[in-house]
Amino acid sequence: MEIARAAAGLFVRHGLRATRAEDIAQAAGIAPRTFYRYFATKEEAVAPLYAAGAQRWVEAVRAAPADASVLRALEHGVRHTLTPGVGVSASSWEWVRTLLRLAEANPSLRRVWAEVCQASERTLGEVLAERGTGTAAAQGGDNVAAAPEPRFTAAVASAAVRTALEGWAEGDGPVEGPGSPAELALRNLGALRDFPWGA
Repeated sequence: MEIARAAAGLFVRHGLRATRAEDIAQAAGIAPRTFYRYFATKEEAVAPLYAAGAQRWVEAVRAAPADASVLRALEHGVRHTLTPGVGVSASSWEWVRTLLRLAEANPSLRRVWAEVCQASERTLGEVLAERGTGTAAAQGGDNVAAAPEPRFTAAVASAAVRTALEGWAEGDGPVEGPGSPAELALRNLGALRDFPWGA
């Protein structure tokens, strides 16, 4: 994780283009060959940071009360991951914004972000499968269609959260309150209230 933090710090301060893998290695206190033992490219060096955030989200969904509906568990995950001071320190959110902006502007870093999101989506699908499945009627919805597969449900939920983060990063919204990542993600999930989330 030290290499990832060093890479992120350099990317935020100097930009992706101006940062070399050798600079990351030096900032992390390792030899360049050690860097390349773990990462093929400088962009891959921040994957552990992206992955840590994604893992916190999945674990927060897993930790939601067992009797919570899938939607409530997802909302619990958002609150416990995207609220400054709970998931990530308030000061780290500007790093998050910059890293997401860099991912939008750079195809190599965008690929790293996409791969982490896809892996997180698979893990979230497993967590949702552990929670069980059911019908929308079982959670009080009017739609009585059978709940979709957990992987599809995870894809829908992940897209709601991912697009909230990316949309927030594009602008200058605050890290807390209206327009924050948590508020945007909860709004996206709320727009999907009629989706047959399952048990």
